[in-house]
Amino acid sequence: MFKKKRIAVLGATGSIGRSSIDIISRSAGNKANINFEIVLLSAKSSCSQLEELSRQFPSASCVLTERDGMDKLLSLLAELRPDITINGIAGAAGLQPSLAAIESGSDLALANKETIVMAGELVMRSAKEKNINIIPVDSEHSAIFQLLRRVESKNINETVSEIILTASGGPFKNLSFNEMEKATVKEALCHPTWNMGPKITIDSASMANKGLEIIEACCLFNLSPDKIKVVIHPQSIIHSMIRLCNGVIYAQMSKPDMRHPVHDALYWPDTVPSSLEPINFDSLSLEFHKPDIEKFPMLSLAWTSAKKGGLYPCAYNAANEIAAAAFLSEKIKFTDIPRITEHVLKSDWTGDCMSLEAIMQTDTDARKKAKSFLNRLNTCVV
Repeated sequence: MFKKKRIAVLGATGSIGRSSIDIISRSAGNKANINFEIVLLSAKSSCSQLEELSRQFPSASCVLTERDGMDKLLSLLAELRPDITINGIAGAAGLQPSLAAIESGSDLALANKETIVMAGELVMRSAKEKNINIIPVDSEHSAIFQLLRRVESKNINETVSEIILTASGGPFKNLSFNEMEKATVKEALCHPTWNMGPKITIDSASMANKGLEIIEACCLFNLSPDKIKVVIHPQSIIHSMIRLCNGVIYAQMSKPDMRHPVHDALYWPDTVPSSLEPINFDSLSLEFHKPDIEKFPMLSLAWTSAKKGGLYPCAYNAANEIAAAAFLSEKIKFTDIPRITEHVLKSDWTGDCMSLEAIMQTDTDARKKAKSFLNRLNTCVV
């Protein structure tokens, strides 16, 4: 019998949060079988949307971090001790709530990839010490997580020869580098298959999002960067694949709907029927292409960061966050995003990646370097 779970939804008004609320509400539709109780809801600044959710779930504590402060959220996680915390917070701001959830003994349904990119080794060690589960919610890592469950092996590095992350290619997959230099914010925000927040949509356009996922996959699944591959798959039906040592490939397929990985994370480790729309094979065609790492240098920068290790992944993330925000504010050209990131990564980012203090200092220092270089860029306003 499925045990009722007490849920914290962080970033409740964002795309992951809304998907989570939808799955939980579908469960609540069956009054004889209510599987979840929301005990905590958080948002950054969407006050009216959070108030609406508080009326829908009156027993849940609510935190607006821009008004109430991050400390309020962290203390409530410690006090309420949810069974599972869904972290859908965008960017580096999601790291401390992830660590607080782990410290509280809560399983972590993780959509905030920056948690692992910035502090992967520290987070994984903390989770092991607390005996809690980290369940990926990114569609790609959720797919790998579910596929690896089906592979009985004591040593993943012997059984799995490579992980293949799929990428839609974003809105600029058919543009030349020169054409991308002229790309507008409006054009970059027109993702062909996914409906996401602005920052992650820009990351998808630059393929920084896939770069972050490369780094994240190395840590989540304890694999070397050489075993993480990327393939362009515009339809976003196959969410990722694993190739076993015998050459056989296993793929996870579903419609491009974030409610699928959220559903799997909430019900984990059980496999429970879903009311979400399944794939129709009657008129389905799939295509695959090799990624152009010269046109999308955020991919090669991510592989380099993952191979160097230490605090390089943290610096990669910080530089990209500054660059993506600058592009969204129309302060730089789209192609300046990798230029800024590459400049920051030329510094020495070796250091103690198990120290939260060192991680946070690296985040601060990398952002300063990115802003300094951004200010010196001799570019036209987009």
